Amino acid sequence: MAEIFTPFLAAFILAYILRPVCTWLGRQRLPHPVAALISMVLGLIVLFSILALFGSLLKQEIPLIRSQAPDWIQNIQAWLEPKLVQFHIQLDWGSLQTSATQKITQHLSDNADSLMSTTFDTVLMSGSSLATAFINSVLILFVMFYLLLDWHHFFQFLKKLIPVRAQATVQQLAMQADALLSQYLRGMFIVITIMATYYSCGLSLVGLNGAIPLGIFTALMIVIPYIGIALGFSLAIITTLLQFGVDIHMIGVMAVYGGGQMIEGFFLTPRLVGERIGLHPVAVLFALLFFGQLFGFFGVLLALPISAVTLVLVKFAWQRYQQSSWYQK
Repeated sequence: MAEIFTPFLAAFILAYILRPVCTWLGRQRLPHPVAALISMVLGLIVLFSILALFGSLLKQEIPLIRSQAPDWIQNIQAWLEPKLVQFHIQLDWGSLQTSATQKITQHLSDNADSLMSTTFDTVLMSGSSLATAFINSVLILFVMFYLLLDWHHFFQFLKKLIPVRAQATVQQLAMQADALLSQYLRGMFIVITIMATYYSCGLSLVGLNGAIPLGIFTALMIVIPYIGIALGFSLAIITTLLQFGVDIHMIGVMAVYGGGQMIEGFFLTPRLVGERIGLHPVAVLFALLFFGQLFGFFGVLLALPISAVTLVLVKFAWQRYQQSSWYQK
């Protein structure tokens, strides 16, 4: 069932994100189908720009890993061999170095094209075949176009399905969820823009190669709570080790990411995104695992917005429960 609902859920969320763009284009007296098409094209440009950014990071890191792997093994040997001798353990470091270098060469390509293709397939497939991934991609674009085109008609149709006595309540809940998601999306866009500038400038001052794509990538990963910033920080540490080794630059990178976390966590996110979502960190991690398992890669991206809407429904149900005569007795 998850494979059936995933493309429709992804199309709905993407249409919701692009709806302000489509609405603005419609106000410029463009025909509605043209506005919807332009909105989709702009969305696809942003998506492929992110993928290209990820590819540029891979192209930079992979050759460094391949070229410096023998030096890593030699450093490990110099540090570990005297300790192993104390326990009368002997290792054939020459064959170990040759084997490790061959494995790295086998699995990593210089231009990262094959790895990028594999990653892209994994993102689209989420456990399905390549043919299913292609069909899902076309289905997402098709559904997203018609949602942008008939957004108001779609919700008018849904409203007619709701009993008249419940329409006011459902509309109120929908407005609360819409306000929450709108605040979240607008706030995250501003936070990502500010943090991309901060990380790019900070890592450039430290002297890292590829500081700008790494900074933008780190900022984009903010949409995945906890895991995203950990991934960006890990990539920065690996880049520092590959370029400089263990020296003062490592402290500079840690300072940049530590300062970024303070700025984002204590200033930007509370003021721009707001604390209205109100999810406990354990609940956030559960949502990431749950929706990731249910809807694959898209589920990880959409875990927090879906959880926020779910929280609106839970609060409403809890309020009705407390007001019930059964509870008050």
